[in-house]
Amino acid sequence: MSYSVVIDHVSFGWPDGTQVLDDLDAAFPAGRTGLIGVNGSGKSTLLKIVAGELAAASGTVSVAGRVGYLPQNLPLRADLTVSDLLGISSTRAALHAIESGDVREEHFTNVGDDWDVEERALAQLSALGLDGIGLDRAVATLSGGEAVMAGLTAQFLNRPDVLLLDEPTNNLDLPARRRLYAAVEAWQGVLLVVSHDRALLDLVDQIAELREGTVRLYGGTLSDYERVLAAEQEAAERMVRAAEADVRRQHRELMDARTKLDRRVRYGAKMYATKREPKIIMQARKREAQVSAGKHRIMHTEKLEEARERLTGAEQAVRDDAEIRISLPETEVHAGRMVLSFDLTGPAGTDRLEVRGPERIALLGPNGSGKTTLLKAIVAAGVEVPVGYLPQRLDLLDESLSVVGNVRAHAPSASENQVRARLARFLFRGARAEQPVGTLSGGERFRATLAALLSAEPPPQLLLLDEPTNNLDLSSVRQLSQALAAYRGALIVASHDLPFLEGLGITRWLRLDPDSGLTEP
Repeated sequence: MSYSVVIDHVSFGWPDGTQVLDDLDAAFPAGRTGLIGVNGSGKSTLLKIVAGELAAASGTVSVAGRVGYLPQNLPLRADLTVSDLLGISSTRAALHAIESGDVREEHFTNVGDDWDVEERALAQLSALGLDGIGLDRAVATLSGGEAVMAGLTAQFLNRPDVLLLDEPTNNLDLPARRRLYAAVEAWQGVLLVVSHDRALLDLVDQIAELREGTVRLYGGTLSDYERVLAAEQEAAERMVRAAEADVRRQHRELMDARTKLDRRVRYGAKMYATKREPKIIMQARKREAQVSAGKHRIMHTEKLEEARERLTGAEQAVRDDAEIRISLPETEVHAGRMVLSFDLTGPAGTDRLEVRGPERIALLGPNGSGKTTLLKAIVAAGVEVPVGYLPQRLDLLDESLSVVGNVRAHAPSASENQVRARLARFLFRGARAEQPVGTLSGGERFRATLAALLSAEPPPQLLLLDEPTNNLDLSSVRQLSQALAAYRGALIVASHDLPFLEGLGITRWLRLDPDSGLTEP
């Protein structure tokens, strides 16, 4: 098998000493590969190293051809245009100069063979659902989903040999996701994609799992991987049960052997005391019994230790993916209580959004329809109950403070022990709770932000979540669902992730459309 990306003994750590990758070896073959792993395992860091965005502390990376890279968070600076994001501004400027009569050689050099660059760019934008976006439009005015598709357009225009995508379905509505799936299926080069999107991961040729510092390849899609993993875990659990039974058996045999040997020693002592045989024979038998007892004890002890070692090995083969376990009775909202009454004015007129009791509302709508704007407006307007808002970019926390420090800022009356106990339920234990927020992975940052929001004083009885599954691995999405299952307040979730929404026990579905306003689909 030929490999397109080879990672050889690569190590990387952050300046604060946090080690992300340690002597990692991996090789990714041609075709489409889905890179999965728990948040914090180093997936995004590995992509950045392959793309040349980060330099490894040691080791080498070999890539067969030119690399294209689409990061999780594209730069949305106010001074950037779509043309800048696509990387064609200098070529367009030279082309326009030539068209206006400026025939200097440097302009022809800049254009090269790209005389149709604008037509190709607009055609590619249109193919990805962005036919209404001009090349001179400011990137900062794009929605999150539009920015992702524009970034993907840039990669397709560049035609790299190896394309790296980091959570490309973040912020994409369902039509945009389908266009992305079609583009991935049609991609002829090498693709390495980090994603939690099940539909996307069911389009790849192989799954690469980064776990505990090693990469393991599984042939097939995510569904194939899960079937293999389930069979492996079932076999591992059987091995644990067999090893536990072996430990119990070896322990019983050791106890039985000790009992028998103790009896023999007592019998020898009794015979010696009664002097039924010559003294020299009695002493020889006593020594033989002691030697025999020692040998048997050592033999059975060694067997017991070997059985325990087999049990330890079997237990290590069983995955222990930690789960968030929290209880939030103080967030409870009684049925029928008015939580929110908000007037939304748009082209279609004024819509009133009312939320009563512990409703769970899913807010749907195409990219650019105003879902994020609506959530921010609700926060700014003020509501009848304490409100918590989780934005897409997770920028609520102070990056210079530790996780503990951030949660304490939201819960000033809580003691440090109380804060640490809460954080442990969000899987931040010991030194992990002391990490600066700026060094956390996307999923870790999400858990820290959620811990701060739900620990706030007073606790939120209305929770607004904007695309909460962005940047989360499959395990973290499950953990988020567990946390929200314990939440007893009202909930409004803007998301395109239908499987996630369906698992939340949504009580009402709303759709926001620029033309028709807020409706129930």
